Amino acid sequence: MDEVMTVADATAGTQTTPTSLLPLNLPLLSAFLACSVAQFLKIFTTWYKERRWDSKRMLDSGGMPSSHSATVTALAVAIGLQEGTGAPTFAIAVVLASIVMYDATGVRLHAGRQAELLNQIVCELPPEHPLSTVRPLRDSLGHTPLQVAAGAVLGSIIAFLM
Repeated sequence: MDEVMTVADATAGTQTTPTSLLPLNLPLLSAFLACSVAQFLKIFTTWYKERRWDSKRMLDSGGMPSSHSATVTALAVAIGLQEGTGAPTFAIAVVLASIVMYDATGVRLHAGRQAELLNQIVCELPPEHPLSTVRPLRDSLGHTPLQVAAGAVLGSIIAFLM
């Protein structure tokens, strides 16, 4: 005897329960957790490097490990684990991660180095020069390849653990 499936039967397994406000989205949670952990770790890496505690590093860009790399890598790995590496969403996440990590070590790193040089030039100007009182540029913008790699490893680990 053939069974007939109704619309109610088909949608019964896909409805969310009214008690959960947000659906469980492991790739999204993995990405946010990786970003948070990476930003938190910057406090300790700053202490190791400079021997001082600086809680402002949790909100700054740049530094070890790269939170941008951790975020996009956790997203890509979690999507790959959940939907498979053949899924179009995995391809999008990998391309996004590649662009973000390339930008962090390329354009943003060099912009930060140029800001350092410009700040040094402004400091050497005579006091009567109109630009001598200009606020310094932010020079901690990009990441070294090691910082990006550390962020990618951290993001991968968090995605696997989630």
